[in-house]
Order: sequence, then structure tokens, then C-alpha cells
Amino acid sequence: MPTKLPVGTIMVLHALARGHRYGFDLIEQTGLTSGTVYPALERLEGLGLARSRWEDERVARREKRPPRRYFEITAEGKRALIDALDRYRALAPLTIDGVAYPRGAEPA
Repeated sequence: MPTKLPVGTIMVLHALARGHRYGFDLIEQTGLTSGTVYPALERLEGLGLARSRWEDERVARREKRPPRRYFEITAEGKRALIDALDRYRALAPLTIDGVAYPRGAEPA
């Protein structure tokens, strides 16, 4: 696991931990550009801090839009986020699945 993630990547990871799962939603939640969010998602997935899956094309077709690629944070990603939030105390306290984790706590 990297010792330091860029702040934009941490913001994306934090939004994933809060349940935001696809690119456009992450862009809206973080205020970052697509040129920051999508490379951050690729980086996070490459590091094993997030994973993704494509939705069923039939769902997208029924809603008259392109298929979405959904991302979720991994257990390793949760640990990395906790470490990052400890380093960047200005970021909001971490809540994963409705549970607040104190600094240094390990998520289940």
C-alpha cells in the first residue's frame, strides 16, 4: 500500500466509503473534474483499494443511458483511507457503513 495518496485520490476514496459508486456521482460529490476522478479510480483499483464492475447493459438501456461502471472501496482501501485521514486532519471524520471510526481504528 502506498504511504501517501494525493489529496484528490483521497477525496475519491472518501466518497466511495460514503457510498457514492460511479464516476458522475463521484464528480458531483467531490467537486473534482473528470480528469481527476477517473484516473484516481483507475489508480485506486490498480492498488487494490477499490474494485469495480459494469452494470447489466439491459438496466442502462431501459434507463436510456450508457452502462455505468460501479466502484466500491475494499477493506484495504478503508485502512488506507483511515491512514490518509489521520495525515490530513482537515478532511471530514470517516464514516463507513454508518459507523464512525476513531483515528487508528481498523474497520471490520
